[in-house]
Amino acid sequence: MRPKFVAGNWKMYTSASSAKALATTVAMSLKGDKRVMVAVCPPFPWLSVVAEALEGTSVLLGGQNCHFEKEGAYTGEVSPIMLREIGCQYVIIGHSERRHGLGETDEFLNKKAKAALEAGLKVIFCVGELLSEREANRTEKVLETQLTHGLAGLTAAQMQSVVLAYEPVWAIGTGKVATPEQAQAAHAFIRGKLGEQFDAGTAAHVQIQYGGSVKPDNAAGLMSLPDVDGALVGGASLKADQFLAIVNAAIG
Repeated sequence: MRPKFVAGNWKMYTSASSAKALATTVAMSLKGDKRVMVAVCPPFPWLSVVAEALEGTSVLLGGQNCHFEKEGAYTGEVSPIMLREIGCQYVIIGHSERRHGLGETDEFLNKKAKAALEAGLKVIFCVGELLSEREANRTEKVLETQLTHGLAGLTAAQMQSVVLAYEPVWAIGTGKVATPEQAQAAHAFIRGKLGEQFDAGTAAHVQIQYGGSVKPDNAAGLMSLPDVDGALVGGASLKADQFLAIVNAAIG
């Protein structure tokens, strides 16, 4: 049985002090409970502060992005090796805000995923369709393309260190949430494509999170679906009580 995994993406929010306080509250409240995997992904400048706050706890640390090179003249970028050295276990790759806001392509994201895995990080790889694509009945085609190209060249063994996050772009930060039927259909499709692209064992093993306006009042319903293995939480992860409520919803 796949364990539930709830990750908080803090995006470009928090200060050093509020990041430390938020991480401390989450970690202390969970008290080492490992029934659900929990991670937080703060902005780059606060990673060391949060890593210190999480030391010795069950809460995992993730970066929000990385470059595909180990080092070099890439002003403003952060390498996966740097993330590992500072204490990260995970990194988010392919979030829609980078795909559609910054123009990152499937091929570019594929290079990042490979580099992160080679550096010893686990990857939360995001996929999802725009509203126009859903309305044109192209959701499955978009997901197929993102999976085929984004995960190209990865082995079944490497996929053991990959988590997928289905994030319908039209539901991110909008307050709109996919219906249970929509979420389950997309997650089931993704799992089926993993079986075709890799093998049945890989498809059965990989955790698939749902992301897109996840809140305490809808989390339990989403995470009770057979192919939804947790949540990638945005805004609600910035408030400890809301994030912890979502974690508790995953426990059931």
